[in-house]
Amino acid sequence: MPFTIDFLDNGRVLEWETTSDGAVATERDDYTPRFYVAPRSSDTDLDLTELRTIYDRHPDVVTTEVVRRRPGFRRDEEDVLAVDVDHIDRVTSLASQARQLSDYPIGDLACFNVDFSREFRYCLENGLDPTPATDLSTLRLSVPMSESGNETYRELSIDGETVSGRSADILTTVQAALKAHDPDILICSTSEIIPTLYEMAATAGVGDFTLSRWSGVEYQQLASRSTYSSYGRVGHSPARYNVPGRVIIDESNTFFYGETNLEGILDLVSRSKKPVQELAWASIGNVLTSIQICEAHDRDVLVPWNSWRHEFYKPMGTLHDADRGGFIFAPDVGLHEDVHELDFSSLYPNIICTRNVSPDVIRCDCHHDREDVPELEYSICDERGYLVDVLEPIIEDRDEIKAAIRRERQRDEPDEKRLRELEGRSEALKWILVACFGYQGFSNAKFGRIECHEAINAFAREILLTAKQRLEAGGWRVVHGIVDSIWVTPDPTIDDTERTDLETLATEITETVNIRLEHEAHYDWVAFVPQRGSDAGALTKYFGKVAGEDEFKIRGIEARQRSTPPFIEEVQRKCLEQFDATRSPEAVFAYLQKAIKQLHAGEVPVKQLVERNRISKPLEGYTQNTQNVAALKRARDQDLAIHPGQDIEYVVVDDEKSSRDRVALTHEEIETYDASYYETQLVRAVESVLSPLGWDRIDIQRKLSTGKETVLSSFGSVDELS
Repeated sequence: MPFTIDFLDNGRVLEWETTSDGAVATERDDYTPRFYVAPRSSDTDLDLTELRTIYDRHPDVVTTEVVRRRPGFRRDEEDVLAVDVDHIDRVTSLASQARQLSDYPIGDLACFNVDFSREFRYCLENGLDPTPATDLSTLRLSVPMSESGNETYRELSIDGETVSGRSADILTTVQAALKAHDPDILICSTSEIIPTLYEMAATAGVGDFTLSRWSGVEYQQLASRSTYSSYGRVGHSPARYNVPGRVIIDESNTFFYGETNLEGILDLVSRSKKPVQELAWASIGNVLTSIQICEAHDRDVLVPWNSWRHEFYKPMGTLHDADRGGFIFAPDVGLHEDVHELDFSSLYPNIICTRNVSPDVIRCDCHHDREDVPELEYSICDERGYLVDVLEPIIEDRDEIKAAIRRERQRDEPDEKRLRELEGRSEALKWILVACFGYQGFSNAKFGRIECHEAINAFAREILLTAKQRLEAGGWRVVHGIVDSIWVTPDPTIDDTERTDLETLATEITETVNIRLEHEAHYDWVAFVPQRGSDAGALTKYFGKVAGEDEFKIRGIEARQRSTPPFIEEVQRKCLEQFDATRSPEAVFAYLQKAIKQLHAGEVPVKQLVERNRISKPLEGYTQNTQNVAALKRARDQDLAIHPGQDIEYVVVDDEKSSRDRVALTHEEIETYDASYYETQLVRAVESVLSPLGWDRIDIQRKLSTGKETVLSSFGSVDELS
């Protein structure tokens, strides 16, 4: 089976397979991609004869035929027009023409199987599994940030070995590495390396330079760079390139390779039928959609080009009840001893599978008088939904992989390579399961339906409340709960002999709700952090000491935030260690004083003070002189390519200034830093540690300014603080 597919300008297709002797290409010239046209609604009575005649006359159409397909999961088979196209790049434009025909009123016709990515379409239509038959060889090319905007590289790394100097020397070294390794995958720090190397070759007169495995075609640009906004967050999509015979993984534009590894990608390749290159740049939702499309294809269901599902009618009361998320208990702010965390295993995916929540069966006509969904009174058909068939194998496989990971770790000498493979696969499947719920409410989801999203939340609320009630009846006190997790401590009003052990309770709850409740962790203590400027608990900010282990679980505070400099993170973690060892706010404060002294003495390496922030707009779009603006001005002065949606890294050297001198970029020679600014960041981080004990930033700053000793008794005992 091919691991990558190339599409040439003349319509030919190259299927590349891995063998023990290297990659081998099979050339095809008979591939004709297909899309479909059908009435938008089963109630619309349209004669497709004239439409077929129009397409038959089009020079880019190879053939047409009327076939029987299902235009939707809730529709039976009916006549649809299949249109075979002579080149894959003409599918979208030909489908668009169906909307412009005066003989067919706008809204009467719908197009299907249109907006598929190229390699995925090829595999789907030809019944191919693009999982490589042998291991794929890799070669990594990277350039430092200082070279990112240059037309000619002065420095480039090849599998960690840096080569610098003249263009000809760099190109010769790259060519030698390609010959020695003959990689199936080129892993690039940025995809712009590909066109830049060719431009360098042209300028330097190196005529025999090539990255390609196919004579006559060097590289192709698949997409231009773009900036987009998703749920209020700005992102950047770099230009995408293709090199015949090789897979390109752009490290600046890959979720799954960054969050998992190559083994995780290959696991999803086999499930989604998206080849490695397309899967590497795909989003979670894109891959989930591909898996769903494969299931639809097996059922002869067509995939709509645009989503047009209407929301079912709901009375006002149901709308009010449905517009809610999962259940959340307000965290009990403070320090709690002997805390246990229990989690429902893959709660939302398991709700889908155990309750048969699927777009094709929710609020079915055949059981409209039933009230299967709690609170909302939606019916769910007895017929098995397609989404269950999509998710159930993933849930089962991930459970098996997690069990294999546990077994491997229990061995005297674990196989680290096998562990990495298993962990990569587990992480990849986890992300698909994480997205499957939210994607049901996404307006552009191919097969989603908002009623599924609402039903899943309703079931989740009922399940968490059931767990809370049973745990409290068993002698445990709930100190926090959020969606699928719940934290409990022994209820001090219940005698130990009357308290039911958690394993027994978890088994009982599992049998009641039909979803496994697992004991996630036992903590010596857990601290729930208040919201800044409020006594209310922050829902996702807490930290705790894992019982019997030399580790902490940290969520939401600075050590878990991507923008936090390494030094600030290290100090916060050390403060947690000090607090765990002494249970003394004074010990934490003493460590803060030590860190501040280091800062002002200039003893902190500048690389430990690097901040990383995401750029949300072009430089001209900012109205305030923020640190990001200062960093962008410096980048522009150095011709560095930083686009909205990308990260920029810098050190704050003088926060009092508003000019570009406020910061220095990480690749520059930085001789000093703004110690006062980083002191403020340290205070903020230590406030997160001490705030569950009643200390806020004002208390910490007052104590720093006075330098007076404050006895622990003035803050109450540990029992009182908790």
